Amino acid sequence: MEELVIGIGEVLWDELPAGRRLGGAPANFAYHVSRLGLESRVVSAVGNDADGHELLEALRQCGVKGEIATVAQPTGSVGVSLDADGVPQYDIRTDVAWDNIPFTPALAQLAGRTRAVCFGSLAQRSAVSRDTVTRFLDAMPAGADILKVFDINLRQHFYTPDIIEASLRRCNILKINDEELHTLGGMLGWSADRLLAECPALMERYGLRLLVLTCGASGSYVFSPEETSFLETPRVQVADTVGAGDSFTAALVSALLRDLPVAEAHHLAVQVSAYVCSQSGAMPELPPEFAAALR
Repeated sequence: MEELVIGIGEVLWDELPAGRRLGGAPANFAYHVSRLGLESRVVSAVGNDADGHELLEALRQCGVKGEIATVAQPTGSVGVSLDADGVPQYDIRTDVAWDNIPFTPALAQLAGRTRAVCFGSLAQRSAVSRDTVTRFLDAMPAGADILKVFDINLRQHFYTPDIIEASLRRCNILKINDEELHTLGGMLGWSADRLLAECPALMERYGLRLLVLTCGASGSYVFSPEETSFLETPRVQVADTVGAGDSFTAALVSALLRDLPVAEAHHLAVQVSAYVCSQSGAMPELPPEFAAALR
């Protein structure tokens, strides 16, 4: 099967202190997958406005291919501020184009050719895009080599327990950070001091192939039924952390699709993410040795 990798959900303008940049987790994910040598697409929607036209041109210029609908709502944007450690805080606009991604015959065909998809909770805040995400997942081929990655990506108040539960039941890889794990643990009634110990039970409950837990500067874990991989976070001079998690997911998925062992895939993901943290913005050019590791 063609190794087509999809990021589905929000594309938008990140309004950073240094200026406006192309953003949205699915676009960041698709960008890094393409830079690592695999064929990727981003699925989303923009408005029929100047921001939308400019966003499509920005995607073209950075080499991100997409199935991007044009809809009546305005193109999305997010106000981004950075704290003293370069960690972003978001002000996410509502009722925008990516809340209204239509499910089309072209998307159904694309789903049938997809080997791996990454989706989150944010684009499911609206019924229209949530239905499209669900139908896309359900239209993908079946099989153990198909990856459905739920990068939970909790933002502000834009999620519900029902959305999280439904997504967990449709994915086979969960990526979550330590703060999100606390939130999920609260939903599931876990003891706050046993969150890490509950990860294997969470995998079993939802039939997950992998559970990926990132803990910022404290390191990251990849749990599988056979093993647990832990790696410390490399020490780098942080420019900002915008898009670092998306690059981690992109590298991990790309490595798994190239049949690297879990520990090797985890190592590549950590190295790529650390490099992105050392650069400004979510989509820096990656050093060629990262892609070379997958050949």
